[in-house]
Order: sequence, then C-alpha cells, then structure tokens
Amino acid sequence: MAYPLQLGFQDATSPVMEELLHFHDHTLMIIFLISSLVLYIIMLMLTTKLVHTNMMNVQEMEMIWTILPAIILILIALPSLHTLYMMDEINNPLLTIKTMGHQWFWSYEYTDYEDLAFDSYMITTDSLKFGELRLLEVDNRMVLPTDLPVRVLVSSEDVLHSWAVPSLGLKTDAIPGRLNQVTLTSMRPGLFYGQCSEICGANHSFMPIVLELVPLKYFESWSASLA
Repeated sequence: MAYPLQLGFQDATSPVMEELLHFHDHTLMIIFLISSLVLYIIMLMLTTKLVHTNMMNVQEMEMIWTILPAIILILIALPSLHTLYMMDEINNPLLTIKTMGHQWFWSYEYTDYEDLAFDSYMITTDSLKFGELRLLEVDNRMVLPTDLPVRVLVSSEDVLHSWAVPSLGLKTDAIPGRLNQVTLTSMRPGLFYGQCSEICGANHSFMPIVLELVPLKYFESWSASLA
C-alpha cells in the first residue's frame, strides 16, 4: 500500500501493473529528454548574440523537426497499445467474482460456488484492532488465490462507483445497468488495499476495498469453511 509522502507508484503485484510501470518510466524518460533539449535551446537563444541568417530557410532542418516528433509518438504509441490490449485480455479465468457497488459498501459473490456471497463494510475507527489501518480495513475481505487468472465482474445498484486496486493495476467503473469486467493475476500473497475512485456521494471515501491473496490450498480451505 502507499506510505506517507510517497511520490511514485505502489509496488507492482501483477503483470499488468509491471507493464504500466515500465510504460510510465519509458514515457517519462522521453519527456525528460525533450524537456532538456528545449531548455538547452532556450538558454542558447537567451545567451548568444549571434544571428545565423543562413538558418532562416533550411529545408533539411524542417524535415528533421517534423519527422522526429512523429518517431517519438510512434515510440510512445506502440508500448501503450501493447499494454492496453494486455489489460483487456481475458485468458480462461479459473474463478469469477461479481462485485456490486452500493452506497456505501461493496458486495461480493463467488459465482463458481453455491451460496458464497457477502457484504464488505468499512470498520469504524473505534472498532479497529491494533495494527489495522484507519479508513482502509473492512469486516469481510475479498479472498482470492494467487498465480491464477481471476475475472471480476463489476456493476452497481445505485450510483456510479469505481473499483480500484492500485498495486494490481486495476480500475474499472461500476455503472448501474452495465457489467464491466477486469482480470487480475497476483504474483505474490498479501493484503492489497483500494478505494472507490468515483465521487459517489457523501460517504464516498468510506467504502474501501481489501483483497487478501493467498495460496490456492488456503483459498480452498477458506471457501469450504463458508460454504
């Protein structure tokens, strides 16, 4: 999860988030090089007293500063499209969860199991145990297995919500009457926190998301205990 005064992204937990981090670093480096070049040219223009009259009409330079930005845009667009299609790919999910947004809590239904569904409410500050995080802990966590593709179907029963878990690279809108889907695959176990990322009402900031990623055998034991 994020820590105070953090400037970068959270540590990647899924292949999608790793690709997003790589694309961010790739684009940021291009922006840094362009900004440095423009700053250097501006400094030269402000400091030099020479006027190069022979540079007023040079077609070769005009071709360079037309073709070079096109090449830069291609270098940004190709990895962007690759990551975009990777985020939308659904590869034979082994588990499907239906997530419904309410004002102001989440409901989870494990569609592959019979009668396995529950609501997830935020734990109030006066009910927190030692070590639990304020405004982020819930009474029922969404438990999922690691290293397996999981499909999450997201919708809403009242207003617009947004189901987002930053460390997994997930963010999809929960829209009434519409079913969106997203795929997640965690590479390591742990607790991963998210929040509703849509302004859905007065208690918008009080509907957190907690994913508990565990190995498959522990997930099977957990699901059997609730069935």
